[in-house]
Amino acid sequence: MDESAILRVGDNEYSLPILTGSEGEKALDISNLRKDTGLITYDNGFGNTGSCRSAITFIDGEKGILRYRGYDIDELAEHSSFVETAYLLLYGVLPTSEELRQFSRVLNESSLIHEDMHHFFTGFPRTAHPMGILSTMVASLAAFYPIPDEPTTEEEQYILGSLISQVRTIAAFSYKKSIGDPIVYPSIHCRFVENFMNMMFSSPVKEYRTDPDLLRAVEVFLILHADHEQNCSTSTVRMTGSSLANLYAVVSAGISALWGKRHGGANQAVIEMLQRIHQSGDDGRKFSEQAKSGKGSERLMGFGHRVYKNYDPRATVLKKICHRVLNKDGVSDPLFDIALRLEEAALSEDYFLKRNLYPNVDFYSGLILRAVGIPQDMFTVLFTIGRMPGWLARWREMHLEPGLRIARPRQIYTGENKRNYVPIKDR
Repeated sequence: MDESAILRVGDNEYSLPILTGSEGEKALDISNLRKDTGLITYDNGFGNTGSCRSAITFIDGEKGILRYRGYDIDELAEHSSFVETAYLLLYGVLPTSEELRQFSRVLNESSLIHEDMHHFFTGFPRTAHPMGILSTMVASLAAFYPIPDEPTTEEEQYILGSLISQVRTIAAFSYKKSIGDPIVYPSIHCRFVENFMNMMFSSPVKEYRTDPDLLRAVEVFLILHADHEQNCSTSTVRMTGSSLANLYAVVSAGISALWGKRHGGANQAVIEMLQRIHQSGDDGRKFSEQAKSGKGSERLMGFGHRVYKNYDPRATVLKKICHRVLNKDGVSDPLFDIALRLEEAALSEDYFLKRNLYPNVDFYSGLILRAVGIPQDMFTVLFTIGRMPGWLARWREMHLEPGLRIARPRQIYTGENKRNYVPIKDR
């Protein structure tokens, strides 16, 4: 017998179906609430609202679990590649050798952008933020690579693969534009991450020196950021996509949402916090005490999460990567030492534990990108490259479902009651 809940409104009772997910999570189905009762729900920030059914990513925030298509994130970070993970998110299975080869071929063949698009880069001032350039350039892809209304399976794979690959190329070109260097084209001889790093850091007078540990650090960063359920930018992609807008416009909207400092910009805020602590001569202990007391304007960045009430599993992986990268010969970062002391305080003091203030993915990700040589204003761009497969998987999933409806939340109106228009001479 199906479960249901009873809603009592005055003398009337209404039955609300209870939906159960594959991992046992449950939700009240209020699809017919307004039609049956005349009421809507109020949920500020959508913290208790499920907007869709999805088979892509599972999160248990209380237990600190994150899985892509059933695979634990730490296993993928240990064994998978970003390209393989992207295929998994898009199509629901780990690819065979032949499927991975074909998908990699698509990524390689589509890595270039139209030569005429290069003129757009010259129109941006050198001070333009790379995320602004990225959002604009991705939207402009629609003019150069029109999408058929009903693409074939092969056409769809090429379109999705192209976006995953081209966003990486646009990102590297944006960086080169910001520093006044000539652009470096993608190479058929490099794999996905190495290609990006080569486009970022090589030049006609300087060859990029490959370091396997650094390449793997970036690859793991991208894997960990590839999807994260219905966050702000993913919800933006779904909402924009529900209008049947062009896919490039949909992704551009997601990039704009990710740009926010409360979302994709959080790891940059962590680095800025650690820099201020270091510049003040503090080793982190004084800052920790100030955070507990609530005195001062500083906030403890990189701790706590909207979903996780336990240690963010992505932070566990990144902490190990940090130790590997920052303990290499010739590499050191005093900010990492401060970060370790802040984490030690957070995991041993009741103040932080009672408030579920555990390190999140942003706490260590900025330190890794900094060690690799990625400039701070490119941190969110790297996040975008990683998140692209997740956005595209969500877009694909919602369009494969029958009965797609345009997203249209309701509201509680708190404005003025009916008023009569007053002519300007009488105001």
